[in-house]
Amino acid sequence: MTTKLFINTNIEFMGTDDALNHLADTFIAQGIVKESYRKAIFERELEFPTGIALEQHAVAIPHCDAEHALQPAIYFIRPVKTVKFNRPDEDGTVDAELIIALVVTDPREQLTLLRNLFGKLQHAEFIETLIKSSKQDLLSIIKENFLL
Repeated sequence: MTTKLFINTNIEFMGTDDALNHLADTFIAQGIVKESYRKAIFERELEFPTGIALEQHAVAIPHCDAEHALQPAIYFIRPVKTVKFNRPDEDGTVDAELIIALVVTDPREQLTLLRNLFGKLQHAEFIETLIKSSKQDLLSIIKENFLL
């Protein structure tokens, strides 16, 4: 099944809840996830926060179990201003410059995709490219790097 790709570079969120609701609204409207996704993504974020502090930047990678998915998707968001996400490794937050939401239908694919994503995110120059590229360039960069 082909992974759907969504990109948004011009959106502002009031906070984490607003961002998660936007993801749920978008994915539900596009037939990507079941209605149960909204509750699941909030619960997952509470239990296992997805804000990741990198060397020079911060990202959030919201996702939940495959049982809530109808088809695989990645939603790449570069918000107008950073969004606070809790960190999984300690108390505290990060100011996420990028939100990369993952929807997978196969749990093994989720692990592979997460490993691939984390590997790419370890390279500061890759993050800089994602932060500075035009929306059109992002499309090809994401497809090329995540084999979509």
